[in-house]
Amino acid sequence: MASATYLKRRDELETYFDRTAATNWARLTSDAPVSGIRATVRAGRDAMRDTLLSWLPADLTGCRILDAGCGTGQFAIEAARLGADVVAVDLSQTLVDLAAVRATELNLKGSIRWAVGDMFDPGEGSFDHVVAMDSLIHYQIDDFVTGVRRLAALADKTVLFTFAPRTPALAVMHSVGKLFPRSDRSPAICPHTAKEVGDRLADWRLLRSKKIKSGFYISQALELAA
Repeated sequence: MASATYLKRRDELETYFDRTAATNWARLTSDAPVSGIRATVRAGRDAMRDTLLSWLPADLTGCRILDAGCGTGQFAIEAARLGADVVAVDLSQTLVDLAAVRATELNLKGSIRWAVGDMFDPGEGSFDHVVAMDSLIHYQIDDFVTGVRRLAALADKTVLFTFAPRTPALAVMHSVGKLFPRSDRSPAICPHTAKEVGDRLADWRLLRSKKIKSGFYISQALELAA
């Protein structure tokens, strides 16, 4: 059963990504011009997506992948380009609709099934690989760890996920972010130390880890064996 803190934050994220910031996220995840700060975030997200894709087999033909918290579908689309059959789930109907439109314009080797709802309950059985790129970063440590474990339970081979590493630089960025207009702020990111995450998931075998830093984007990726 999901905790009250998880449900509260999930509802906040749904409101933010489905309504408050849907237009901004659509622009950020396109090739449209953006401000300097958002350009660093875009570059960081591109680098993180490339990193996670590089941790998967080069040929994904026949692989089932869950893109947990797919947003506008960039990861799902790239995985499908490589032949994967992807289930892409997100809370935001608006972003999933946009992702589906973008995907129809491309010649994909694999397939994508878009779904709106909780990323932990896709109702699709198990997957070869489960990927959660920056979709757990808004949760406190207990809910974060529970989320990773729930996703890992769906994976037959690996689970790939990211967290916001607690660093002095990230703390400064969060302080600066508070200067943005309230309507332009996302729900707070919850940073965790690498040790904290590692200790709480010590019963899982860590395969790889990499931190990506690009201006206002700082995120650390982990790959665990299922």
